[in-house]
Amino acid sequence: MTDKTDPTDFPQAVPVAKKRMRFSVVWIIPLVAAAVALGIAVQSYLSKGPTITILFKAAEGLEAGKTFIKYKDIKIGQVSAVELSDDYSKIEVTAKIDKHAEGLIVEGSKFWVVQPRVTLSGISGIGTLLSGNYIGIEPGKSKEKKLKFIGLEVPPVITVDQPGREFVLRADDLGSVGIGSPLYYRRLNVGQVIGYDLGKDGKSFEIKVFVHAPYDQFVLPDTRFWQAGGIDVSLGANGLTVKTQSVLSVLIGGIAFEPPPDAAASEPAAANAVFTLYSDRTAAFARVETVTQRYVLHFNESLRGLSVGAPVSFLGIPVGEVTYSGLEFNPGTSGIQPRVEMVIYPNRLIAQAPRGTVRLERYMAIPERKAIVQRLVDRGLRAQLQTGSLISGQLFVALQYFPDAPKARIDWTHDPAEFPTMPGELASFETKILNILTKIENMPLEEIGNDVKKALGTLDQALQNVNRMVTRVDGEVVPEVKKTLGTLDRALQDADKMLNQVNEAFPEVKKTLEDLRRSVAAAERVLSNTDANLLGPDAPAQQELRDALQEISRAARGIRVLTDYLERNPEALIRGKNQEKP
Repeated sequence: MTDKTDPTDFPQAVPVAKKRMRFSVVWIIPLVAAAVALGIAVQSYLSKGPTITILFKAAEGLEAGKTFIKYKDIKIGQVSAVELSDDYSKIEVTAKIDKHAEGLIVEGSKFWVVQPRVTLSGISGIGTLLSGNYIGIEPGKSKEKKLKFIGLEVPPVITVDQPGREFVLRADDLGSVGIGSPLYYRRLNVGQVIGYDLGKDGKSFEIKVFVHAPYDQFVLPDTRFWQAGGIDVSLGANGLTVKTQSVLSVLIGGIAFEPPPDAAASEPAAANAVFTLYSDRTAAFARVETVTQRYVLHFNESLRGLSVGAPVSFLGIPVGEVTYSGLEFNPGTSGIQPRVEMVIYPNRLIAQAPRGTVRLERYMAIPERKAIVQRLVDRGLRAQLQTGSLISGQLFVALQYFPDAPKARIDWTHDPAEFPTMPGELASFETKILNILTKIENMPLEEIGNDVKKALGTLDQALQNVNRMVTRVDGEVVPEVKKTLGTLDRALQDADKMLNQVNEAFPEVKKTLEDLRRSVAAAERVLSNTDANLLGPDAPAQQELRDALQEISRAARGIRVLTDYLERNPEALIRGKNQEKP
């Protein structure tokens, strides 16, 4: 404003009508942000899975914000808190589960801590050495949702998604069976034990086993299960036999199963079917006898080595077993005697009988059966304790014939009836030994000992005399004998030389004697051929006789000459004939 301005010339307020407010573009951004935030919140709420609580006895290796929950090695949740329970007895683990895994959190789901574990059946959880422990889950089959669970102390052996079927075995004794023990079919590992518990009666066990597919189809309604742990050693006619399923079964035990050899083809057994678990294969395939006959036996010998279940054999074939072995009081003698109860299976006695020779329905009748047994007893059938093994000393009851046994009758009014017995081989042997010892005890051992002592003294004196005689012979007689033998040897040598000289000095003596021998032989030959008609003056025999007489005459002259010479020169026998000078 200037000085020339009219002071009254001020701007005048002009009323203006109120304009309608318009939407500004600036507001779009916060509105979009709010919408996005709302969408994220809704999406987060809709994608948020359930929050669950798991109670563990221990929480080794579990940390909030680090430990995951995995199903088939896929993360489906994470631990958000690890706290003590209100009573401080357990660990309360809170975990958030992803929305896509919400269907796994239902009634019957199982949770456990996966960590490295080393057992006899194997090693598991090796991967957690690097990644750390995590929580595993096995979903239940229910559709009902659940948010609070109790964790398992030991992870399950078999998960629900593994193909196969579970079965239940009942046994009086658990033996060496444990969780994870292998299950064998014809020595092939086809499953394992997944759990066991004491039965409701408190006297038996219920063992759950799992058989993998496709081997579960071999479990038939009449399949037999038995404990296959350890080593089965038997000594029979074929030598020593050792049976076992595998080295693993020897260490941790195991169960084997097979259908009976004569089992008919049938459909596989249903899941959770109940079977009996036998102690061994022999018991599993033992025949189930429906017809039995009980007897009581009284022995006058020790029952050491006879146990319940020992076989009862008839001529070497098992026909029953021992059901009781103990002592009883005998009112008649006011003494205590051994008592044995046995059961006989009549079916086994006629199992191999030819058709038509025995009528089964007649044999099974009690009166006919009693009559047959009495006839066998009349023929000498008796029960006897025998040794089944010299190594273990186990006894069994043998039914054998004893033709010289005293007559016996079975009193069928008693139940069970008493079967006649004979002393066992061991008792008979002990009796013989006792008799021998009694005879030895009654022998005059002291007198015999004195006589033996005297005889030994006399023998010792005789030996001393012989020793002195031998010493004298060696010192006196032997040298004289040697001297005499030397002189005799020299004399024989001189005689031999003299004979040689005589042979050399008188060769004509030999010739003369030989001529004389020939002449005599000729004379004998002539005389043997002499006949009255041949001794004529011109007969040939006459001439031969004349010649023979001439030769004899010449030989006689030669001997006479030799005799005269020896009379004149007797030294010629020693020195020989002197050489004649030419």
